Formats: sequence, C-alpha cells, structure tokens
Amino acid sequence: MRSLLVSAAALCLLLAAGRAVAHSSYEETGIAGIHAWVKVGRKTCMVDHFHDGSGTGPTRIMAERAAIRAWAEFTAWEYGSAWGRYAMAASKKATCSREGGSSWRCAVEARPCRPF
Repeated sequence: MRSLLVSAAALCLLLAAGRAVAHSSYEETGIAGIHAWVKVGRKTCMVDHFHDGSGTGPTRIMAERAAIRAWAEFTAWEYGSAWGRYAMAASKKATCSREGGSSWRCAVEARPCRPF
C-alpha cells in the first residue's frame, strides 16, 4: 500500500511539473529576450521597444477598445500572454480622430510589460 501511495505521489509531481513547463512555455515565446528590459515597480518592461495597435468603431470608446485589443493580441502572439496585457504596459499613448463624421479611428502605442 505504501509503495502505491509513493508511486501516486510521484506521478502527481511529474504531472504538476509538466503542467508548469507547459504553462511557462505558453506564457513566453522567448522572443522578448531580444529586447532590453527594466524593472518598473512590480513589473518588468521593455526599455525602449514600443508596440502599436489601431482600431475603428462607431464611437471613440469602441475604437479605442479595438486599438487596445489589436495591441494586446499582437503583443501576446509575439512575446506570450504575460506581455500582452495592455493594463500592465508602460508609456501609453492614444490618439483618436473622427473619420467621415460617422466613425472613429484610434491608435495606441505602449512598451510591453509583464508582472515581476
């Protein structure tokens, strides 16, 4: 019985380790390492590398949300989901303008950051 419990515990550890490796590889693509990083409070940010995103919508808010979504999707695709959180980004800038009177176009740019 004891050896069965030890075997079950070992199996659980192996599965947990495999999940941790799979999770960390999902979070990071490895490409972020080509840029210099700096600690900013409780996050790590790229020193001088910016990403941008653009979007359109019937209202300014909807266009800005579309631009942020574009920024986040591309950044997460390139570096991993930990880097693709616009709320964590630094040096944010957004510009919006009306297009033809009936829609809005927004562009955002920011330096990608990740927790810790």
